[in-house]
Amino acid sequence: MARRLRTVGLDFVACAPVRLVFAREVSASPEAVHRALADDVTGWPQWFTAVTLCRPTGGGAGREVRLKGGTRFQESILAAEAPERYAYRVDVTNAPGLRALVEEWRLTPAGTGTRVQWTFAADGAAPLRAALRLGRPGLARAFRDAVTALDRRLAAAKA
Repeated sequence: MARRLRTVGLDFVACAPVRLVFAREVSASPEAVHRALADDVTGWPQWFTAVTLCRPTGGGAGREVRLKGGTRFQESILAAEAPERYAYRVDVTNAPGLRALVEEWRLTPAGTGTRVQWTFAADGAAPLRAALRLGRPGLARAFRDAVTALDRRLAAAKA
């Protein structure tokens, strides 16, 4: 059953009870990475294997996301500041125990490429918070694989 989560803003990224931060460098430019994140929303399943559907809603002000295993999110875009930041808040989900979730992607130049930093900021019931912390290695692997696949996709599109 879908539930509405607490409405939080961008400041939640810095103060969430659970903050998982991952970073990786890619060869694509910050502009190309930002376009893939913010403009090519429907392309996410092509590089982020946990995502089975991603489509814009509300004229681009939000997104509908479905993950493998059946988790669903209705999100609001909080920041689409090209080429530095893309962030969104989960407003409605069927994930149990979750109270608030914001994800932020920060992009900074790194040589001729980009340093991609993903912050997963969440609040929820104590068992969920513990599960997220224990799941950190799995989220790290998912991030690494997704960003690597995105970099390959962007390089192929450029060629």
